[in-house]
Amino acid sequence: MGEELVPDARAETRAETRAEPGLRERKKRETRRRIADIATGLFMTRGFDGVTIADVARTADVSVNTVFNYFKTKEDLFFDRQDEMIEATGHDFRDRRPGESAAALFRRRFFEGLDARAYQTAFHEGSEVWTRTVRDSPALKARGREMIRRAEEHLAGLLAEDTGAGPDDITPRVAAAMIFAVQTRLVEEISDRKSAGETLEEMRADVYAAAARAYDLLEHGLGGYAAAPPAPGGAAGERPTGK
Repeated sequence: MGEELVPDARAETRAETRAEPGLRERKKRETRRRIADIATGLFMTRGFDGVTIADVARTADVSVNTVFNYFKTKEDLFFDRQDEMIEATGHDFRDRRPGESAAALFRRRFFEGLDARAYQTAFHEGSEVWTRTVRDSPALKARGREMIRRAEEHLAGLLAEDTGAGPDDITPRVAAAMIFAVQTRLVEEISDRKSAGETLEEMRADVYAAAARAYDLLEHGLGGYAAAPPAPGGAAGERPTGK
C-alpha cells in the first residue's frame, strides 16, 4: 500500500467543519498533530525502523509517556489519520448522490483526489519518499494491509445495511473487496511510476486513462448495485467520467 486509505481526499476538511471543540480538546488535537508531524519527518528522513519513540519524544520536547498517551504504537504515529480515513468512507457512502451506485461513488472520489493531487492517491510531489518508507518497513506494510482489511469490513457492513443483505450474503463483502482492490492497485501503480522517476505531468494522461479503465471494469461488474434512491422527480446523479 503506497499511501493511506484512498477514498476521502477531504477528510481533514470535513473534520474541521464539524462542531468547534473546546479549548482543551483543541490543544489536545494540536499536540497530537504536532507529535505526528514531527514523527513523520523523522521517519521520512531516517526510515521507520531507524527511529524510536524516544527519538520522537525528544525531538517533540515531550515525554515518552506523552507520546504513548496519544499513540498506542509507533505504527499509529505514521498512520496517524487511519481512523479518519475509515470513518470518511462511511460519510462518503451515506452522502452519495441520488442514484449514485457504490462503484460510481468511489470512482468519482478517486478522480477528485487525482484532481486535487491528494496524498491518498500518491499522485503528488514527494509520494516516492512515503512509498519508500513504507516498503522498507515490514511493520508498516503489515499495518497497511490491516488498514485495508478494516476499511473493507467497514464498507461491507454499510453495503449490507443499505441493501438489506443477510449475514450469509457474500455480495457486500465481495463488493467492498473489489472497490478497495481497484483503488489499492491504482495507488500502487502511481507509486511505482513516481518512484521510478516519472514526473506527475509525464504520467498524468496514463494515470487518468488507467483509472477510467479500472473503474469501467468495476462498474460494469457491479452495475447499479447499492444505488441510492432516485431524487424526487426521478433525476439521477450524473456519472463522473474523470478527465
